[in-house]
Amino acid sequence: MIVKPIPLGREILDQAELMEDRKSCRRFGPCGVGRKALYLNSFYLDCRYYLPFAGISRVFKRVAMSSGGFSHKGVFASIPYLVVEYDGGKQKQCNFKYEDQVDQLLEYLSKARPSLPLHSAEAEERLAKREKERAARVLPELSEEARRSVKLLQKAEAFLEERPDLTGNLSRSAREKRAYLRSKSSYRYVALAVMAAGLLALVYGLYALTKGADTALYFLLFGLAALFMFSGANVLPTSRNNRKAVMGRVEKAQRGMDAYLQGFPKFPLPPRYAHPVVLRRMRRAIEEGRAETPEEALETVKRNLKALNSSVEVDQEEYDEVVEIKPMFLNEDYL
Repeated sequence: MIVKPIPLGREILDQAELMEDRKSCRRFGPCGVGRKALYLNSFYLDCRYYLPFAGISRVFKRVAMSSGGFSHKGVFASIPYLVVEYDGGKQKQCNFKYEDQVDQLLEYLSKARPSLPLHSAEAEERLAKREKERAARVLPELSEEARRSVKLLQKAEAFLEERPDLTGNLSRSAREKRAYLRSKSSYRYVALAVMAAGLLALVYGLYALTKGADTALYFLLFGLAALFMFSGANVLPTSRNNRKAVMGRVEKAQRGMDAYLQGFPKFPLPPRYAHPVVLRRMRRAIEEGRAETPEEALETVKRNLKALNSSVEVDQEEYDEVVEIKPMFLNEDYL
């Protein structure tokens, strides 16, 4: 433990407990989950603070759109946060670069700490209202074919949930492909040129500083600004961010899913769409009378996803589902 985590709340761990727990904690981006505490980042340092679970009342995800607060509109260009409530209402908000990491942390917590609330109080109210509305839409009686379809989809969903790594890879690689295809190649090389100019400016600024030149500070500031601006950007062409690498990850994810689905004869989805969220939405379509067979349900899901765009208002749960699966359908032109 290079830097000892600082306690945020009233609850604290003794030195021996803290060192052991921090050492063995499971990392998710800048934060970590131990057996006894949650480790949270500061603006500059990962796992800088800690909160024992005894003092935590709830943990949840907050999503802000890049244009301001979360507007319930759109599905991309978001800023993810992990929010932890402790000591009777205090909050600590942790910024993440990748929303996947927040989802993975919450998924891990749902298993490690099943009694810990993982939604905000407002979200719990919205979810309860949404579930009530869904229950009202469910048909009181389904046809025999619809019941068989629902049973098949439930089995398929349980089968996929046994391998969250495969479904995660499929969804993540699809989002990467979508982002890569929508970005202009010229932007990537302009960013690389600016990055190279910044590096040269930084080197020259350091050299000029040793010579006492008046312009040294300006070159240093430009170089540092360029490096900080683009070092974490996904626009730079790198060994992982190029067409071959991006497409290779998509193909690898689909091959892995295809191999796994061999253990489920007559799986109701092609490997490229094999995700629990897709199956869940298909099941809802059948339960609400909008389809009877898995084939009809898939077409219904496609139509609904096509209708969602940046002008359509959605709630947080819908947002989370759409972000997970819509890139997979967009990349395949909904075929």
